[in-house]
Amino acid sequence: MGRKKTRTLPEDLGLPPGGADSHAHLNMGTLGQELNDVLKKARACGVSTLINVFMGTEIYLKQRDLFHEHNHVFFILGVHPHEAGGFTSDTAEGIHSAAQNDIKIKGIGETGLDFYYKHSTPQDQKSAFKSQLQIAKELDLPVVIHSRDAFVETLEILIQMGFKDRPLLWHCFGQGKDQAEKILSMGWNISIPGSVTFKKNHELHSAVQVIPAEKMLIETDCPFLAPEPYRGKENQPALLGFTAQKIAQLKDMDINELWVKCGQNCRNFFSIHEQL
Repeated sequence: MGRKKTRTLPEDLGLPPGGADSHAHLNMGTLGQELNDVLKKARACGVSTLINVFMGTEIYLKQRDLFHEHNHVFFILGVHPHEAGGFTSDTAEGIHSAAQNDIKIKGIGETGLDFYYKHSTPQDQKSAFKSQLQIAKELDLPVVIHSRDAFVETLEILIQMGFKDRPLLWHCFGQGKDQAEKILSMGWNISIPGSVTFKKNHELHSAVQVIPAEKMLIETDCPFLAPEPYRGKENQPALLGFTAQKIAQLKDMDINELWVKCGQNCRNFFSIHEQL
């Protein structure tokens, strides 16, 4: 019998402080039940800054205090396209008010279009998307985009709404070189998830090679999309280093340099000036 292969532990990567998880759902899966341990482990693995996503004001109001003592965790707030059918003027008002009054809310999102699952009609998705873009404009906040099977339509709305050269992050990018270059031509940033570590993800591999390090952020999208060698497991911020490791290989960069650079890109993008 062959010996069972042991996975590399994330702390064994030896990454320095300064990394940043630009998109995490820390209140989903079992992560919220073990939040302090999850954040402690992330710190031990070099993750100094985290952006937690609250999908709606109701969950934000219920759970924001979970992070009260965690000064390195910041928020974005928005309504996912899956939930766009329930978006009303009251929803928009709630997002606007919360984002205006909580300095930990650093952006609007994730918002956009998802024509893959079709949990909401295209009309409802477009309406909710435009409303949230308007809030981001009014409050001069960055916007974080979710787009699946709707690249052209998402781009059209962003251009119509005047978002060229505004602070915008294309979250969980999973497409190819052409789409990446189009996003970059608009002056936007791109966030790379753990799926970049998947061996057959050739399109994303080619895209990463053309995205300048200056425009790149890294994310877990936890508890989803755990990177190799933890694919299929519940993702968490401590595993972010495996994503950085693959990106560094693809870009022929020193992993520590890439790690700290992408972390600082995240802090710059979200106007975070914390002490690490």
